[in-house]
Amino acid sequence: MTIKYTPDHEWVRLEADGTVTVGITAHAQDALGDVVFVELPAVGKTFAQKDTAGVVESVKAAADVYMPLSGEITAGNDALVADPSMANSDPQGSGWFFKMRPSDPAQLDALMDQAAYDKLLQGA
Repeated sequence: MTIKYTPDHEWVRLEADGTVTVGITAHAQDALGDVVFVELPAVGKTFAQKDTAGVVESVKAAADVYMPLSGEITAGNDALVADPSMANSDPQGSGWFFKMRPSDPAQLDALMDQAAYDKLLQGA
């Protein structure tokens, strides 16, 4: 299981079948506060890397969720839409946002590993 991170605080997990699961990091949900609304991209829609794919709103702010890689959305987390607080309680588990099939898997190599993401957070 490979987990990578974006500078915009999304996490990306490469699954055994070649798909990728995407969510927001613990740092992002902590900065947002209590998440009250999530808008996810439609299944079947294709995005370029760094396109806005969704929205997460909290009691403090709203933030865009960006595509960490170019590709097609294969699933959205309906449980998260029904209970947005899962983004706070389990951001890297049951609080995932969407799954996608990357069109250019090599883009994954350019994302940060845990050590690089930790270094980014130390500079924040």
